[in-house]
Amino acid sequence: MDASQREFLDDLLTTPSPSGYETRGQRVWVDYVREFADDVRTDAYGNAVAVHDGSGDGPELAFAGHADEIGYIVRRIDDDGFVRIGSIGGADRTVSKGQHVTIHADEPVAGVVGQTAIHLREDDDEFENIEEQHVDVGAASRDEAESLVEVGDPVTVSSTLEDLYGTRVAARGMDNRVGTWCAAEGLRLAVEADVDATVYAVSTVQEEVGLRGARMVGFDLAPDAVVAVDVGHATDSPDVKSEHRNGVSLGGGPVVSRGSTNHPVLVDFARRTAEEADIEVQLEATGSATGTDADAFFTQRGGVPSLNVSVPNRYMHTPVEVVDTDDLEDIAALFGAMAERVGDVESFSVDI
Repeated sequence: MDASQREFLDDLLTTPSPSGYETRGQRVWVDYVREFADDVRTDAYGNAVAVHDGSGDGPELAFAGHADEIGYIVRRIDDDGFVRIGSIGGADRTVSKGQHVTIHADEPVAGVVGQTAIHLREDDDEFENIEEQHVDVGAASRDEAESLVEVGDPVTVSSTLEDLYGTRVAARGMDNRVGTWCAAEGLRLAVEADVDATVYAVSTVQEEVGLRGARMVGFDLAPDAVVAVDVGHATDSPDVKSEHRNGVSLGGGPVVSRGSTNHPVLVDFARRTAEEADIEVQLEATGSATGTDADAFFTQRGGVPSLNVSVPNRYMHTPVEVVDTDDLEDIAALFGAMAERVGDVESFSVDI
């Protein structure tokens, strides 16, 4: 990963982008893809699409990640100035307490999610639901707190981006700015190769609250095939129980999903391309659904062949998600290779 690619990744990961409040993060993505895309456009809710215009012959291929991250939202303010919060997406109540957070008001406001000192807790105290937790911004009254924040302001954990050993990186919000990075880089490689196919990179909004942006884009764009790239569970760490292990390892390469949503012709195309490009892939079974934007894309316009390719990710939906940047580069390379070869696909329809 060269310096500009890493700077792009860092900018994505350090720009808050909770569901429904993705504008700042989308601006980072759009500014980057504008440097090489033939056209970049956004819609009313902030979904962003960049395109490489091909010859007009053959299938159109889209690579899509989602821009939003989980977080919290200000629900109300107590008389004593404590801020009560709710969840944005699948926030984990077991990792929220004792965290530094930022409330994104007109100006950023620092706070902490309160945690009772261990000396004052009972041994059997359970983790409270997010709605029962509070943020302390230092205010002593409702009036003081209301001078800083208001109901509806989004809140994110103030975790940092840290390089671990080798090519591994930890941050909040890997889910799924790493996917939007892969989509952008896949498009960039397609542009550099001047592929004949028309190729799209897509950064959707509001995936974490119901795949909503993908439904908007899937209907409007109507490509011939979509590859949704999102994080997937790397279960190679000791905290994962044996019944949840899926064989996916950090640094093991792109994860190609099979089953349900994942179109078999597109699955075979991705695997064949990876083999030809000497890219190792991992397989994952998703028998009912992928839990990603692919589940929204594939039912649009009477059915759009779709596939979920995952970035192996440890500790999903925590402030310390870990990925391997080698996996990111391999996914981008796979996308570039698919863009070069998609013209050889006669049809993405199944043979009945």
